[in-house]
Amino acid sequence: MSAVEAGALGGVTSRRMILAGGLLTGLLPQALWADEAQSLVQTTYGPVRGRKQAGLHVFKGVRYGADTATTRFAAPKPPTPWQEPVEAIDYGPASPQAGSEPNQSEDCLFLNIWTANLDARAKKPVMVYIHGGAYNAGSGSSPLTDGSILAAEEDVVVVTINHRLNAFGYLYLGQLIPELAPDSGNAGQWDLVLALTWVKANIARFGGDPARVMLFGQSGGGAKIASLMAAPAASGLFHAVATMSGQQVTASGPLNATARAKAFLDVLKVSPHEVFTVPTARLIEALNTADPINSTQKLYFGPVLDQRHLSRHPFWPDAPPLSAHIPMILGNMANETRNLIGRSNPAAFSLNFDALPSWLATHMRTDISPAHVIATYQAAYPGISASDLFFAATTAGRSWRGQVEEADARARQGAPTWVYRFDLRSPEDGGKWGAYHTLDIPHAFRTLAASGPMTGTGPEARKVSRELSSALVSLARTGSPQTKGLPSWPLHSLKRRETMIFDTTTRVEFDPRGVERALFQTVPFIQWGS
Repeated sequence: MSAVEAGALGGVTSRRMILAGGLLTGLLPQALWADEAQSLVQTTYGPVRGRKQAGLHVFKGVRYGADTATTRFAAPKPPTPWQEPVEAIDYGPASPQAGSEPNQSEDCLFLNIWTANLDARAKKPVMVYIHGGAYNAGSGSSPLTDGSILAAEEDVVVVTINHRLNAFGYLYLGQLIPELAPDSGNAGQWDLVLALTWVKANIARFGGDPARVMLFGQSGGGAKIASLMAAPAASGLFHAVATMSGQQVTASGPLNATARAKAFLDVLKVSPHEVFTVPTARLIEALNTADPINSTQKLYFGPVLDQRHLSRHPFWPDAPPLSAHIPMILGNMANETRNLIGRSNPAAFSLNFDALPSWLATHMRTDISPAHVIATYQAAYPGISASDLFFAATTAGRSWRGQVEEADARARQGAPTWVYRFDLRSPEDGGKWGAYHTLDIPHAFRTLAASGPMTGTGPEARKVSRELSSALVSLARTGSPQTKGLPSWPLHSLKRRETMIFDTTTRVEFDPRGVERALFQTVPFIQWGS
């Protein structure tokens, strides 16, 4: 057992969790009860006690699944019911991952709830946030995704979720040891299904309406949502979705996913049967392995077309009929890659045109002639600098293209779909980073004060934050993002490509950056990791 895992188990002990191993869920009292003073709620698995904070009931670290160390690379199991109240005042552990995320453990199936009251008759809209991190990192406990402000100001119930990531959630062993790990390639998605099943069964006890559960997520979180839209197991668990800079047009094919699993096992020097007992820390170290499909990248882990959780690609060859009735917002940032690439490659801000072709070839993730891309941009934007061209083209070809594919597929389907682009620049470093990837998270949660230099707290940031977050709340409440504070927001159509631009002057534009869209639609879209 690792020190991280030991600490997590110690935290469970300190919260006095008492498991009633032989008690069946069906035998638990079904009456909805809650003590407002103590923020005590009876869930389907046992009572949890949150904390009253500034008029809100806040529950952190609510268990929705059993310790995944006992189900490594398998679909999750519900928790064993308990009888005595469990303290839900601290965030639960995040999935094991590389990087600086604190408090990690394979025992990571926890969620967090913010709500103004615990009356089951309240039936407030429910906003469930799925965190980003490209299937590899992150958690639902970031200060930027604290649900306090939305819950207090908009009278909604906010939920954030932890689930398995990277190899723990998406290492596909289904072709190597199908009898032992048939669900391994989508274990992290099965976690989300279990979490949403918990929400549907329990959220009324926290004042929420189980018939109005909206999913929203940024980057990898949006991609996870797109995948859930094509997963039969998730059908009926949500009524609306919003994806922010996160698309999943195609899943990883089973052959490529198997090649990645073999590369991972080779580095570990273990057989498929032995990987179940490899220490957590060693699995994390092996994530740094070069991807066998694209050796310029680290191993890709994400949803797999396994014919169990996913029997079709999320948005190819069309939008999933399963979720055609679900209202959907799709958004992207105007300058996605200025931080996605620029943070780790500062030389990108001082490129010249001699170096530009090789930089584009490396970073566009699209098989298109760099010379043709450069000529097209120079014709459309005379005088554009090499660096500005680089960031615009990588944003359009790598980050924005999947959103175009999904929105167009939904339009062909006649599904209710709205598109936005976030243009308000960050004040950080004099505006150098533009409207970059992740900048919309604190705007969506109204957590500008927690974002530091990302957003600032000036009047323009506050205005756009209220506009974007109110649209998300409206989608949760009514199934439409239209609010009194926004211009009329038309549905996305192939003919006009209506797009809400969130900026100092928020407005609707038709086919913004149409030249760039048309350029990259001349080549097939192949999503990274497919």
